[in-house]
Amino acid sequence: MADLKTNYMGIELKNPIIVGASNLVTDLSYLKKMEENGAAAIVYKSLFEEQIHLENLQMEEGLSEFEDRNAEMLRIFPDMEHSGPKAFLMQLRKARKAVSIPLFASLNAVYRETWGEYAEELEKTGVDGLELNFYANPQNLDRTGKEIVEEQLDIIRDVKSRIKIPVAVKISPFYTNIPMVVKKMSEAGADAVILFNRFFQPDIDIESESHHFPYNLSNEEDNRLALRYAGLLYGNIDATICANTGIYQGSDVVKMMLAGAGAVQVVSALYKFQINHITKMLGELNAWMDKKGYANTEEFVGKLSRKNINDPFTYKRAQYIDILMKSEKIFKNHPTI
Repeated sequence: MADLKTNYMGIELKNPIIVGASNLVTDLSYLKKMEENGAAAIVYKSLFEEQIHLENLQMEEGLSEFEDRNAEMLRIFPDMEHSGPKAFLMQLRKARKAVSIPLFASLNAVYRETWGEYAEELEKTGVDGLELNFYANPQNLDRTGKEIVEEQLDIIRDVKSRIKIPVAVKISPFYTNIPMVVKKMSEAGADAVILFNRFFQPDIDIESESHHFPYNLSNEEDNRLALRYAGLLYGNIDATICANTGIYQGSDVVKMMLAGAGAVQVVSALYKFQINHITKMLGELNAWMDKKGYANTEEFVGKLSRKNINDPFTYKRAQYIDILMKSEKIFKNHPTI
């Protein structure tokens, strides 16, 4: 049997499949079942600073209430006895004790000053690492992309200076130059980068003329963007590359690792096929490695990255042009068009 071990942000994992952050992980029985079915690590549900501040408040009231934060404030936590960060940290400690595999915390903070403060509190729970979720949805028309990136880099440096556990950064695909941004994040101290965050987008019900936010699971085709950038980044950064979104089968794990990912995160596949699907995915990965004669994952990770292939156009726009030039084949297969 092949050796499935891999390294993720400096931590040795027994295999490359990590369960990503979701509501599933808040149930301790589910956590234990994930471990039993072979999950190498689990990311606990994110701590959302917005949720803490705005619970039981209207959004505008909450934002105006906290807009005068400053560096002289003595503490970041609002006075909530039975909710907020205290309750979250208590549940996270229980989760840490419930499983023996690595457990990572996840953080979505709002204010520049609070990322590091929350990171320190999360570290105290005994988690093995911390995942920072970066997503900028600026409403200020004058704020530049450079300002947003520089702020995120400062947050990474601040968090790394405050805690000892490794730090991963989960990013969106909406940067102008993703390889440049990821390289800078790695240089700022990020031990891993997760490609990519999946966000809920607003929709409109035209009958009620109101907004709603549908919960959409990812599709397998959604993993291609992560595959492209894993292939571009492999060998160019020190941080571990982790692929997220659209990881459904063992074959998807193989593809991502061939491109350059050292690990993957799964969520939608567990909602769709249940937790024991992890065992199936691991079986498919192991069978493929045995078939190809790979004794361990190091032998093929990054094999098809830009760094290790002879074709210079695979990850470039020329690939897109080539596909367009051959599009007549699609019509030949659909004579009714």
